[in-house]
Amino acid sequence: MPVQLQSRSGDDAGDEARIEVIPLIDIMFFLLAAFMLVSLSMTHLQRVPVNLPTASTGLPDARTPPFQIAIDASGVTTWDSKVVTLTEITARLQAAAVPRETRVLISADEQSRHKQVLAVLNAVRDAGVEKVSFETKD
Repeated sequence: MPVQLQSRSGDDAGDEARIEVIPLIDIMFFLLAAFMLVSLSMTHLQRVPVNLPTASTGLPDARTPPFQIAIDASGVTTWDSKVVTLTEITARLQAAAVPRETRVLISADEQSRHKQVLAVLNAVRDAGVEKVSFETKD
């Protein structure tokens, strides 16, 4: 006599265990949105705090340049939150694929020395970069 693994009753035949996919998709979309918001909020933590000077004739630029160099009030120059020297700035920019098409944004504190800002500008220009902007606040 063969062994039967299922009962032959007609009432229980349609009750199969199944996984509901719609709630899983909702959870995945929620997790995706949460990770995106957290990663976007972390980008502002990498900047060096700088008190920017005001400029009434500045033109806003919506495009973010790929290279941002900051100079704080004491004259310390940072690139991606790491302290760099003028020769390192020139070397890193020369290593860029097309130095003439590279855009650089210099963010100098309003209390920083003019000499330090010009030294950074000269280091950028020595690398062959022609598109240099200064960050200001309105």
